[in-house]
Amino acid sequence: MKRSWAIIVGLGALVWLGAAYALGVSVSELPQGWRLLAVFSSTIAGLLLQPLPGGAIVLTGLLVAVACGALTMEQALKGYADPTVWLVLAAYFLSRALIQTGLARRLALYFVRLLGRRSLGLGYAIVASDVVLAGMIPSNAARVGGVLLPIVRNLAELYRSQPGPSAALLGTYLMLTLYQGDVMACALFFTGQASNPLAAQQAYQLTAESASGPVVLSYREWLWHASVPALLCLAVIPWWIYRWHGPEIRHTPEAPAFARQELERLGSLRPPEKVLGAVFVTVCGLWIVLGKDYVTLVALGGVVALFLTGVLRWHDALEERSGWDVFIWYGGLVQLGKELHAAGIVRLFAEWSGGLFVGWSWPVTWVALTIIYFYAHYGFASITTHMVSMYPAFAAVLIAGGAPPGLTVASLAFFANFSAGLTHYGTTPGPIVFATGYVSQALWWRTGFALSLFNVAVWLTVGPCWWKITGLW
Repeated sequence: MKRSWAIIVGLGALVWLGAAYALGVSVSELPQGWRLLAVFSSTIAGLLLQPLPGGAIVLTGLLVAVACGALTMEQALKGYADPTVWLVLAAYFLSRALIQTGLARRLALYFVRLLGRRSLGLGYAIVASDVVLAGMIPSNAARVGGVLLPIVRNLAELYRSQPGPSAALLGTYLMLTLYQGDVMACALFFTGQASNPLAAQQAYQLTAESASGPVVLSYREWLWHASVPALLCLAVIPWWIYRWHGPEIRHTPEAPAFARQELERLGSLRPPEKVLGAVFVTVCGLWIVLGKDYVTLVALGGVVALFLTGVLRWHDALEERSGWDVFIWYGGLVQLGKELHAAGIVRLFAEWSGGLFVGWSWPVTWVALTIIYFYAHYGFASITTHMVSMYPAFAAVLIAGGAPPGLTVASLAFFANFSAGLTHYGTTPGPIVFATGYVSQALWWRTGFALSLFNVAVWLTVGPCWWKITGLW
């Protein structure tokens, strides 16, 4: 931990001293924007090294920013009034209700009963379940760890597939499919995982001054632009893993029977599930119809409806630790990013970096930097940290180099999500699934890299064509 703190503090000091030297001013006279850059750099390093939980790191960064004159206290806390921050918190409350009432588990079991007669069908049932849940549950850890993993583990054990020699019977295939499908589901929805709203907000800020106007990636627009490449990949992933490292057991007639037994145990839809289902459909429908100006209002309205009907209690909301944790670090990062952008630091970086690519055509630059951005995730254990660290910088460089703003900000947001499939630590569910022992690290990494070649190829070819049709660029 001491080494981590030394790196964090040292990085901030290096940025501070280096900026003062470059500008020819004393350390005490460094402009506010550059002071904020020093604090922001240390905060990102803290999120990477994690000597403390993320929320504590961000709060520390805000306090240091105030203490060194980079922000006022009002500016530092303003991020917690941002509607996007409340949207994420509301989505966590809704996801808690989905898991707590059993509706999320019921939906997954329906897919298993429908598609599970063969192991390939089980793979598609797992992916389909996650895709449906990703439309509302912004925590992929909650979807995978809280809903799907227990079902997947039960299915593997049903066929005596245990970690170790018998893992290849069925469990290895199911675990790989669960994880690789999940990271693509993260890219499909605005609510796919917690930092997608942050990427959408940064996209709006980075393109606010572009000739074509700011790029809006609300729930509806995100889903529309991501739909074709993401769904194409999701349609192939279970089959591809089946061909790459298929299970020894190919027929699974007991799986639908297992699902039926579990559904019988759950019984018919209970009133709380019916109410939640109606709220779920209404909220998603209004998100699609009304657009970005009402997305937080609709989410909070859905939460209040659950409180009024008793489906969700205030005590349940207080116990939603993941949601409150995200609220703390997310609100702080939103504000740090806003103030850094307002200070003009991102623009200066874009202008300087753009000069490095003089003479390059923007398509070549876009492909090259997007690939570098994607495979840089080998160094990250979080989609959020990847986005916060690299998204604004890479987007600014590409836009300065002539790449269409819409194409740039959307593609980088999408790519950060499914880049988590490269390793077993790429996003929070990775260690959870890996810890089951069904997949060796070597197989996990080989699968992640091989599948990434297909995914990247789809998003670099089908993606731009589809985005041209949707008017993104």
